[in-house]
This record gives sequence, structure tokens and C-alpha cells, in this order.
Amino acid sequence: MGKKALAVILVIIGIAVFGYTQYASASQISVAITSSKLIEKTDKGSLYNLELEFKNPSLLMLNAGKTDFTLSTEDKTLGGGTLDPFMLPAMGKITTNGMFLKDQSTDSKNPQVKISGTTKYQLLFATLDVPFTYYPTQDQTREFIQDS
Repeated sequence: MGKKALAVILVIIGIAVFGYTQYASASQISVAITSSKLIEKTDKGSLYNLELEFKNPSLLMLNAGKTDFTLSTEDKTLGGGTLDPFMLPAMGKITTNGMFLKDQSTDSKNPQVKISGTTKYQLLFATLDVPFTYYPTQDQTREFIQDS
């Protein structure tokens, strides 16, 4: 009886350690803009089709639901958007599309833009909220600021 109990405890500890390391890996998911295209410009703002690439360093295949994100500069929000749901393969990458609405009131010339948000990943038994932050290049930033 003692050996069986020890084996069960070791299996539980092993699963817990594996789960924690994969959670730590999943929290290191990286994101980058692969393209952005101005769809339309209205009184409310500029609507973009945005394509982001997510890289998964974990061994878990992650099912990402709706992802809300915001673009901001210094202390001002430029706008926000939503990414389509996607499946992020283990140790792989995926490109996903979404829409972004930028406010017309942006007046900065060369601001440091930050994209941040939280992606909800559905695992078998739990939902994992993984925040992300990405700083686009100056060329990518210029596209959002100048509406080119």
C-alpha cells in the first residue's frame, strides 16, 4: 500500500511541476505585427485590418478565444480592437487577423506605441489568461499615426 501511495504522490507532483513549467512558458508567448492595412477613415476614426503573429514556446496546444487589445502611447490610448479566435500550436506560431479602430485625435509625431492585451486560452480543465505587450517598430507605428 505504501509504494502505491508514493507512486500516486510522485505522479501528482510530476503533473504539478509540468503544469507550472508549461504555464510559465505560455506566459512568455510573443507577439509581432506582420501587416496592417487601412480599411476606411471616418469621423469616428480609422479602421485597420491588423495581422499579428503569436509564437508559443510551451509544449501545450492553446485554444485562444477572442482577444481584446489596445494601442497606446505614453499615457494616451490610441484605440482598440479585437483579434479573431485561433489555435496556437505547441512550440509553434500562428498568424491571426483582427480589426483595430484608431481615434482621430492622435497628434503625436513619433510616439512610442505599445500594443497590449490579454488572450484567454482554453485548456482542458481551466482557462489561462495570458497578458501580452508588444512595441511595434517605428515604420509600423508611422502607419497607425499617419493613416497611410
